[in-house]
Amino acid sequence: MIKFLVKAIIVIILITGAYFSFIYFATYSEGVRAGELVKFSNKGVLFKTWEGEISHGVSEAQRFEFSVEDKETQVIKDLNSLQGRAVKLHYIERYATFFWLGDTKYFITKVEEDKDRRTNY
Repeated sequence: MIKFLVKAIIVIILITGAYFSFIYFATYSEGVRAGELVKFSNKGVLFKTWEGEISHGVSEAQRFEFSVEDKETQVIKDLNSLQGRAVKLHYIERYATFFWLGDTKYFITKVEEDKDRRTNY
């Protein structure tokens, strides 16, 4: 009976580890979004996450919300300096997220200032 319990626990741990690895490492899509950076902040009580939003236009439906992982220090620095300007955000979309990584499934990997786009819509 003890051998069965140990094997069952090992199988549960392996399945859980595989699930979490899939959620973290597998990406659903990747791409680029462009717009005006309207919000970028470090929020949370126990787990601080970097969250932001760009606007594609004037309505609420034309907003793109995103997260940035703590390890992306250059992206965080770039986003802080580009507040209110037109940007291009390179992102990956995950199947799901963990609460300690961010609020959204969209994670920014690179930021560029979009000098060709005018910021006054």
